[in-house]
Formats: sequence, C-alpha cells, structure tokens
Amino acid sequence: MDVEFTRSGAGGIITLNRPDALNALTLSMVRDIMPVLQDWARDPSVEHVIIEGAGEKGFCAGGDIRALHDWGRAGADEATGFYREEYALNHLIKTFPKPYIALIDGITMGGGVGVSVHGRFRVCTENTVFAMPETGIGLLPDVGGTYFLPRLPGFIGTYMVLTGARLRAADLCYSGIATHYVPRAQLDRLKHDLAAGGDVDETLAAFHEDAGAPPLAELQDTIDACFHADSVVDILAALDTADTQWARQQIDIINTKSPTSSAVALRQMRDGAKTDFSGCMQIEMRAVTRLMALPDFYEGVRAVILDKDNKPVWTPPDHASVAAQYIDEIFAALGADELQLGETNA
Repeated sequence: MDVEFTRSGAGGIITLNRPDALNALTLSMVRDIMPVLQDWARDPSVEHVIIEGAGEKGFCAGGDIRALHDWGRAGADEATGFYREEYALNHLIKTFPKPYIALIDGITMGGGVGVSVHGRFRVCTENTVFAMPETGIGLLPDVGGTYFLPRLPGFIGTYMVLTGARLRAADLCYSGIATHYVPRAQLDRLKHDLAAGGDVDETLAAFHEDAGAPPLAELQDTIDACFHADSVVDILAALDTADTQWARQQIDIINTKSPTSSAVALRQMRDGAKTDFSGCMQIEMRAVTRLMALPDFYEGVRAVILDKDNKPVWTPPDHASVAAQYIDEIFAALGADELQLGETNA
C-alpha cells in the first residue's frame, strides 16, 4: 500500500510508503488518509497521530507532478480535483483536535510540507531537507504556503519561495518551521515513548537537541533588506545593490524561475500575511486553477522532469514582462468553483 496506518499504544501512525518515489503524494493517498484521520479525531483511544515517511531518503518530496502534468494535458478533472482534495487534507491537519506529530526526516517539499507543517509538532533530523521549489516548474508554493510562509521571521518566506532555498535542521528550528530537532537514530525510541501516552510536549522536549548554528540568522538582515519589496523586479534590484556574492547568487537563481510563478508566489506572501488559513487556501485554489491552464507548468515539467535539460522557455520570458493585471486575473475569485473549507481559529 502507498500509505499504511497502524496503531501503536496511545497513537495512530501514518506511514507514507512510496520510498522509491521519495513518498510523493498521490490522489489515492490523499483519499486514504482523510477518512482515517477523521476517525482518529473521534476515537478517544487515539491520543495523538504521527506521520512519517518510509525509507531513508525522504519524508515526502511533494505531489505526484507527473500525474498532474498528464491530467492537465488531457484536460482531466483530476488536474484541479487533486488540489481540492489535497487542500481539504491540509485544512483537516491544521484543525486536527489532537497532537499531530510530523517526523520530517529526509526530503520534505511541496505536498510533503502540506501534510507536516500545519500539525502541532514538526520534528526534523540531521537529514531533513525542506524547500518550496514550485516556481522552478511553473507552479506556486501552495498546500498552505500562503499562510505559514509569510509568518516566518522577517521575509524568510519570500526568500524561500522566490529562490527555492533548501533549509536544513538548524534553519528549520530557527525559523519555527520545525518545533524540535531529534537525531534520526532516536526516532524509534521517540515513537516508543510516545506510544506509552502522557504529555506529548514533555516527551518531545526530552528528545529535543540543539541543531547547531543557523545560517539564516546571519543572513536575516540581508534577506529582510532585499526581499521586502512588492515586485520581483524591485527585489532583484535590491539584491543587485547589495552586491555580495550571496546576493549575486540569488539573482542568478531567481532568474531561472518562471516569471509568472514568481510574481504569483510574491503576491501570495503579501496577501497571505493578512488572511486566515481558510482564506489562504482559497487564494491557492484560485491561483493553481489558472496556472494549470497556462504553459509554464508544462514547460517546467518538460525541462526539469521529462527531458531534464533544465532549460525551460518561460511565457513571458522575464520578470519585467509580467503585468500586474495578469496576476490580478490569476487571483480572481472562482465563483461557483470557489474552495469551501470552513473556518479555522487561525
């Protein structure tokens, strides 16, 4: 099975079980997880839920991009239907009434972020690699990224979505994305102690270790100075003015990303900062519906996943060519197709 459900003492355990695909999330996995989580929310014998990934390389590397590409090319309902169901799962995790503990050991990107970061506890290890790289394939940093990324310290969220920066344990703890750092070798013992029941906070605190010095802390002032602007062009100009090796590297990286997706991601960061969780998910459903009908997603998948030449030809080709009105249209309400998830307390 692509996802397995087990009971271990006081807890329920969800294991994403596609290790050869770095546990990438499929529509069937989303459909399997939803009812089990709903049952466990009501079951008094389940005191907490743990989600983990099988294998040693990845917690969950994202959604099944190849399937989404093929559905979109064929005009199938699943192309956007996947997102509706995935976002409903993200909302369920955000509002889950019991401790939800994500063991984000290994690669955690895209869809893997959505099934982890909204839970109450996020445990990283020395092997965690966390990123939102969607602008590199013509998509957007979704699965609740519109909500949690603008709430990171300063403008770290904006930096992450425009560059696809990969964060390791120390930076995850510094930014608040991870709540705890536990070495991989201790995870089995952690699960054993959690199964015994009791206070989850106390159990996790007993295993938490110092993740080391976070590189982001030294970059924070520069990130805030360069990534606070409200257009990608202005951010690139600020990086050019900074004129450091790091800033020049960020310019080169941003210029490889889809200009449309980059503008969408920046708009998400600004709108999401003042919107509740359900509203952020509506924003994402609007944007992803429009982006799935545009050429950049298919070109990005071609360049990165299919042909692997890493030479996408974006439409439009550069950041200065993306019109504000064009982005407004991507974020326009969907009318009868608007995503409805209910209220959250956040």
